[in-house]
Amino acid sequence: MKALLASLPLALTLSALPTQAMAAPECGSVTIADMNWNSASFMAHLDQFILEKAYNCHTELVPGDSVPTSTSMIEKGEPDIAPELWTNSSKAQLDKGVEEGRLRYAGQVLSQGGEEGFWVPQYMVDEYPELATIEGVRQHADLFEHPEYDDRSAFYSCPAGWVCQITAGHLFNALELEEAGFEQVDPGSGAALAGSLAKAYDRKEPWFGYYWAPTPVMGKYEMVKVDFGTGVDLKHYRNCTTQADCTTPKVTMYPSAPVHTITTSGFAKRAPAAYKYIAGRSLTNPQMSAILAWMEENQADGEYAMEHFLLNYPEVWRNWLPKAETQKLQQAVDQL
Repeated sequence: MKALLASLPLALTLSALPTQAMAAPECGSVTIADMNWNSASFMAHLDQFILEKAYNCHTELVPGDSVPTSTSMIEKGEPDIAPELWTNSSKAQLDKGVEEGRLRYAGQVLSQGGEEGFWVPQYMVDEYPELATIEGVRQHADLFEHPEYDDRSAFYSCPAGWVCQITAGHLFNALELEEAGFEQVDPGSGAALAGSLAKAYDRKEPWFGYYWAPTPVMGKYEMVKVDFGTGVDLKHYRNCTTQADCTTPKVTMYPSAPVHTITTSGFAKRAPAAYKYIAGRSLTNPQMSAILAWMEENQADGEYAMEHFLLNYPEVWRNWLPKAETQKLQQAVDQL
């Protein structure tokens, strides 16, 4: 009996430990969607590494794609995190998930959003500063030689069948570029469009056309987005510029496309510190484009790109984390 009584304080102390541990915030198991495009796969591997090394989460990457992933998050509560979703195409569905308390817009993984526009090379603007505006492009139309016709100037448009073919075509007409001597050139494919820009840039030749960011091309070549001088008319863009049957297109700059990180509400509630990291980290388009260019040049996958980023961009990721988590992550990065 004396032995039993003597052991009670120790037993009571030990029995209190699990309760104290449960009271502390725990990250637990986290599933992350590894999407099938380079920037999203890079972000998935980056989040996985940081959540494991800095926040002691147990993570798993699961295959993902935009619509199936968002649907699964709403209906099944998994995966916990979709690091990169271009939300314009599924906004209604995502908004409903948020209203029902199933999802959260954690933050914008691309701080500037997806970017579209009409572009010219930086070296052309260095020689002719007025080319940074559409009026300057019109005035110097003769610089942009057409690949087939001597009496026309070339505007490289979006490939046929892509949504951006509609918007680029409407803006080409609204800007009265045909009257200025331009003709739309259909490159035939995304690869051919990139190839036309790369060829011109390597030879320091003129180029004028549609492109978007972040992309490897924008990471490799310094380009200037031409200013239409109008700002963004979002209502007209949505109701007319994007519609094939729009007969009265007006001039408007392209609005940015929101690119969010989406999480389940369950993850946000059970792992608030990890959620705060997810909600706070983001990259600019030039940063992401540079990473994508490096991936293309090195034929690197998302995991390899993650290591490259952590080793070479400490000034970026160190701003995402509190001091203690930064130290943990640095120790892990030092071992890569």
